[in-house]
Amino acid sequence: MFDERSYDRRRFLRDAAVGAAAVSTAGLAAGAPARAATTAAPATAAGARRTGAVSFRWWGTSGWRIDIGDRTVLVDPYLSRYDTGLFRGAFDPDTALTVDTAVIDPLVERAENILVTHTHWDHFNDVPHIAGRTGARVFGTLTAYHLGLAYGVPAGQLAPVKGGEVLDFGGYTVEVVSSLHSRNGAWSMAFPGVRVSPPPKPQKISDLPEGDTLAYQIRVDGGPSVFFMGASDFAERNLVGLAPDVAMVASAATTATADYVPRLMAALDYPKVVVPVHWDNFETPLTNPPAVAPSDRKRLDDLIAAVRKASPRSRVLVPEYHTAYHF
Repeated sequence: MFDERSYDRRRFLRDAAVGAAAVSTAGLAAGAPARAATTAAPATAAGARRTGAVSFRWWGTSGWRIDIGDRTVLVDPYLSRYDTGLFRGAFDPDTALTVDTAVIDPLVERAENILVTHTHWDHFNDVPHIAGRTGARVFGTLTAYHLGLAYGVPAGQLAPVKGGEVLDFGGYTVEVVSSLHSRNGAWSMAFPGVRVSPPPKPQKISDLPEGDTLAYQIRVDGGPSVFFMGASDFAERNLVGLAPDVAMVASAATTATADYVPRLMAALDYPKVVVPVHWDNFETPLTNPPAVAPSDRKRLDDLIAAVRKASPRSRVLVPEYHTAYHF
């Protein structure tokens, strides 16, 4: 949905930003992602909450916790983060699916909606447990719907979407965007495929296929519009008119997608703030500074450089785990 008045407001705010891009990179050379003090307000004290306040906390990979007052939305919440050999050059597709409730439960006391971009294990693994614990609705592809049923999530908590839906939750809306998964060095991907009926309960990571890919945009009444990606490819025609204030942009694993950053920035109308995601080692605990291999650090640096070149008025925020950002 295209709201001309909202678009004009966001364009005014963006065009009023002064100077070239302010990129938060302090500490990167020392191995620690920086806090973007000029881009986001300081985190509130633990347990503090302001009625109507909106905060965004990164949970690694493309996972987010969004608190809108006393309401919580999750995007791709993957907290278990176990070893599959992927970051050791010994990837095992038969790795058993594991849910670390000791990590998850203290962090997820509530949620009303869970937005799933796609159903690979590093995005979907913990979703059924969280849905069962909180009663949250799960939005995702038809594959996510059938996998949810396979895990025993009640059908009434599973909401299949395709892209194009604009869902009103009173106080905020969620726009669903049909998207694409990134490509590996062979121009393919791990575990492609969909589920058109409920399979047996998944046991290993290869039982969770990509299942088509979505992106989401949350618009908070009186607050920011924020775009969330779970993979580093997109159909630019599907992004026309979104013009988010903030874009959570997945770091590209390869160069298989042509002109990834320039096309993305243009399609999103050059967001005021760009937040790189999916650049960390998602098989290590969620402790700061986020673990990142040298090759992944280069990908992060390349993404920052590409954003600076393609969208010099955008600010880049390199997030830390669990830190509350207010845009």
